[in-house]
Amino acid sequence: MHDWYGRTAAVRSCRSATFAGEVLSVPVPRPLRERCREFLGIDGEIRYVFLASSLGGGASFVFVVTDDRIAVVSTGPLNRATPKSVWGSYPRGTRIGPVEISAGASFEFAGARFELDDEYVSVVNAADAEVFSRDSFPHDPLPDL
Repeated sequence: MHDWYGRTAAVRSCRSATFAGEVLSVPVPRPLRERCREFLGIDGEIRYVFLASSLGGGASFVFVVTDDRIAVVSTGPLNRATPKSVWGSYPRGTRIGPVEISAGASFEFAGARFELDDEYVSVVNAADAEVFSRDSFPHDPLPDL
C-alpha cells in the first residue's frame, strides 16, 4: 500500500502485473515514468503515475499527474510501455476518482470509464486527496525523501 506521499511502494519490493502480454512492475517502473516525462516534455516533478485501460479492455493509458495538470497518455492496446499520443490534458484541480471497487476497480474520468489494477486505487485516492482533502494528510515525518 502507498503512503500519502507515494513513497511506500518504492520502499517495499515491487510486485509485477501483466498488461497486454508485458510484465510491468507495480508501481509504474522508472523507465516508463521517464518515457512519459520525455514524451510530455515535463521539466518539473511527476507527482503520481498509474496505468489504466478502457473499461472492458482495448486501449491502454498512463495517467501522469504533475503539480499543474493531469495528462492521459494513450499507449495503444498492444504495448503498454510506450506512449503513443495524448488522449487528454486536464487542470490539476480535476478529480480523478472516486474509484468503484465492486466488480473490479474502475472510475469515470472525462466522460470515459477506465479500469485499473487494485494496486493503483491508493494512487488515485492519494492524488485526489492531495488537492481536495489536503487537511486529511498526516504530517510527513520524512519530507526530504
